[in-house]
Amino acid sequence: MNIRDVSQVFLDLHEDDRGYLFEVVHGSDPFVTQFGQVYMVGDRLAFVVRAFHKHDALHDWFSIVHGAAKFVLVDDRPDSPTYRKVDVLVASARKPSLIVVPPGVYHGWMSLEPDTLMCSVASHEYNRSQPDEYRVPSDSFRDLIGYDPWQIIAR
Repeated sequence: MNIRDVSQVFLDLHEDDRGYLFEVVHGSDPFVTQFGQVYMVGDRLAFVVRAFHKHDALHDWFSIVHGAAKFVLVDDRPDSPTYRKVDVLVASARKPSLIVVPPGVYHGWMSLEPDTLMCSVASHEYNRSQPDEYRVPSDSFRDLIGYDPWQIIAR
């Protein structure tokens, strides 16, 4: 990871003849400040982009529970040693992980498969009348990154 306090925690998959289970986040995890709410976000189509926004106080924890997604994160904390650094991560239900996003880091994601479903856990309840959220367009960091981060790059 390039950004301080951002991490991708790979989760233990427990599987038996009935199916599988993975635990997404625990109140005792060292990066959890408090729980506010849990919600699900689904994209019916592949390559749907939902970006970018950041929070002043809210921590986000994301896990893809169906399909796959690409996450792009940009540190916008001027006092951070990783200010203006970028992380690009891929998460998939086939290798469960948790994306840890602290306040002050712009983040967005793009579904890589149809019917991608993300479980989102937030440290605070979303306040619709006074949201802790700053939004910018999905192409805002193209110059900083040096390419279109939503482009699929074949390797």
